[in-house]
Amino acid sequence: MAGQDTGGGKLEIVSKIWPIFKTAKCEDRKADLIKRADLEELREVFLKYATKEVEGEKFMTYADFVFDYLKVMDRADPDSYTLNLLASTVDTSRDGLISFTEFQAFEALLCLPDSMYTLAFQIFDRNGNGFITCDEFENIIKHTTLNSRMPFNFNSDFIQLHFGKDKSRKVNYTEFTQLLHDFHDEHASQAFRKLDKGNTGAITPKDFEEIMLSLKSYLLTPFTRENLINATMGGERNRQVSYSYFTAFISLLNNIELCRRIFLAATRRDTSKEVTKEELLYQAQEFTQITPLEIDILFTLASLNHQTGMLAYSDLDIISAEGGRDTPFKIQMQIAEQRIRLEQGTHKRTAFLAVSEQLYRFSLGALAGATGATAVYPIDLVKTRIQNQRTGSYVGELMYKNSFDCFKKVVRHEGVRGLYRGLAPQLVGVAPEKAIKLTVNDFMRDRLMRKDGTLPLWAECMAGGMAGGSQVMFTNPLEIVKIRLQVAGEIVGKSRVSAIGVIKDLGFFGLYKGARACLLRDIPFSAIYFPAYANAKKFFADENGINTPATLLLSATIAGMPAAFLPTPADVIKTRLQVAERAGQTTYKGILDCCRKITAEEGLAAFWKGSVARVFRSSPQFGVTLLTYELLQRYLYVDFGGSRPEGSEAKSVHMEDVLSRNPDHIGGYRLALATFDGIETKFGLMLPKFKASGH
Repeated sequence: MAGQDTGGGKLEIVSKIWPIFKTAKCEDRKADLIKRADLEELREVFLKYATKEVEGEKFMTYADFVFDYLKVMDRADPDSYTLNLLASTVDTSRDGLISFTEFQAFEALLCLPDSMYTLAFQIFDRNGNGFITCDEFENIIKHTTLNSRMPFNFNSDFIQLHFGKDKSRKVNYTEFTQLLHDFHDEHASQAFRKLDKGNTGAITPKDFEEIMLSLKSYLLTPFTRENLINATMGGERNRQVSYSYFTAFISLLNNIELCRRIFLAATRRDTSKEVTKEELLYQAQEFTQITPLEIDILFTLASLNHQTGMLAYSDLDIISAEGGRDTPFKIQMQIAEQRIRLEQGTHKRTAFLAVSEQLYRFSLGALAGATGATAVYPIDLVKTRIQNQRTGSYVGELMYKNSFDCFKKVVRHEGVRGLYRGLAPQLVGVAPEKAIKLTVNDFMRDRLMRKDGTLPLWAECMAGGMAGGSQVMFTNPLEIVKIRLQVAGEIVGKSRVSAIGVIKDLGFFGLYKGARACLLRDIPFSAIYFPAYANAKKFFADENGINTPATLLLSATIAGMPAAFLPTPADVIKTRLQVAERAGQTTYKGILDCCRKITAEEGLAAFWKGSVARVFRSSPQFGVTLLTYELLQRYLYVDFGGSRPEGSEAKSVHMEDVLSRNPDHIGGYRLALATFDGIETKFGLMLPKFKASGH
């Protein structure tokens, strides 16, 4: 009975069935790329889904595990045979219930580098003794959808070679991996011989299509599926498909990823180039797995996509059934490449490439900053005038009732162009300002990132704060010139004020008046903004960790709200210190003097003047700026050998965060969906998941 079993007993059973379980302690092996789940965290997840209790011990039912936790099937009329088959791979005691020990052991299995083969072995090993008999193999295969379309001959020489003439030989794990690999080729060969009724060594294109759709559908993309007959005809009406062509076609589909390597080698990793058949044949000499016939077929398929006579990298995408699929191998390799890049990438590249990367980011940041500043400049002008408005005892001082009133009066008295007063110097300064902020933030995030690719909150805040502090050398001169131009329109009859005139009046040191207040504003702003933006992106990303332009804009805009609002007092002080002094107005000697006088004359509420306008200006400005910056990095990406800036890819660079659709899939279970999918798409082990009509 399940409830009578102890954790140690089941672990012993598991270790006997899975000899490799002893080496499955992922945290102790350098080769393992997925970190094992914390024991207590895993137990908490198990108890969340376990609905069965036996003698005080909690268990998962098969439905709990397959439907609710893994979600590889749903409850809509499922095939009971497949349900029991999948769940019993975890239930090593075969008692119909899954204990925590078994649940934990299966998590270890999913961490293994050969997890797909191991899982497939568990599916076939029905009695859990570590060997597979011919009856067990035949029983599973006869239940697959591929076999139902085109039955396999279990009395063939192939079966006798693996299981013996009397089928009494048992196959162990390593032998099974080769058996499974060879089985599908044998199945296809049997189908060919069956349809080659005249033993001519050839079949019709229609027969070829039938075999491919029945037995190799998991290798076919929509494009390949639609062009099976066209590819074999080659312009001839009555052409037959030879056995050599048949096997070459299947081999090509199995080796598309190898074709990618050959293509990249031929183009020196330039995916924008196209290659001729001769160039690919020459490069393919280094890879004996690919034959000239397979390359002929590859170019035939490419010609059905376009008539250039050349092969483009995109042609491989429309032929590869692996495109967009996350197998455990692919995911773990992406994580490994990321970790190698994080640990070594910045150390092995030349100083020239490192500097070039920073200049590249700086250029994109400048363009993004100018775009964002132009988009919200009218709001910025209104914010500045509201903040400069004094509410003391001076007659006629209160010019604007609120931000909207200010906007109307500027348009009425100064025209629409008045809303853009001071834009030119703003663009001159905002380009390097935003560029250095974005560049320093990216640079510091790269430097502070842990080896596992994560960034703690304190590091995010530090990177943002340093980015904000570094921009002041550009921000302060820009701000003081912009502010004096923006408020100049308030004084009727005064001669036109120009940026050059303001700079001459202030002098070099005058351009840095109020710099300390500027630091008090910009450091907190960036320390709040960039961590908020990074986490908002993760929150709004879809199930694959992908951010669309809409979610990028939303994330950047939302992050700007608290970042703009909270430092408003520092912004008010900076504005008062930098604005040109007028007769009769209060003057300030410094930050503390400004704080005292504002408090005494206007009250604490004055420190929050323009906070709404500031939010409405900074929030959308950074929304547009960061959206532009992210999209430029995606579509104008240049590989300088360092780690790719976060957000520069459509898919998150932190692959470990997007391995599974279920947040309760932790440790090895983050690979569960990819592993189950892989045994279908890589091995063709396609079991019916729903009852057929009439069952």
